[in-house]
Amino acid sequence: MAHIDSVRVRWSEVDPYNHLNHALYLTFFEQARIDALASIGFSMGELQALGCQIVVTEVNVKFIKSALGGDDVRIETEMIETRRVSTSWRQRMYRDDELLATIELTAAITDLDGKPRRLPDGFAEALGTIAGGHVPG
Repeated sequence: MAHIDSVRVRWSEVDPYNHLNHALYLTFFEQARIDALASIGFSMGELQALGCQIVVTEVNVKFIKSALGGDDVRIETEMIETRRVSTSWRQRMYRDDELLATIELTAAITDLDGKPRRLPDGFAEALGTIAGGHVPG
């Protein structure tokens, strides 16, 4: 089941056309992924204590409609797939039931020096609680 976050688009985040600045979509999606990880017991601090970090290696964003200043948007985050040293994610941003943007990304799991490493114990199973795709057990 997808993890759900809500956020209000602040006026300082919009461009002169009252649209959420395109670069900030990535920030909104990033925070929603961090919140999703924390909700399953793997916050950034907890991952660091385990000697690992998540590093984004590929991003594909589709902008469908603009989020506007003052909008309350919902971000749905789900795990698509886990592999030995990487994860794939899908996220969608909505205003009510109107789809505004989507993102698909791949992230590598590395040690604190940036070298690839296997997922920590229990991580794949925890990710399965927000899975929308294939998560090996």
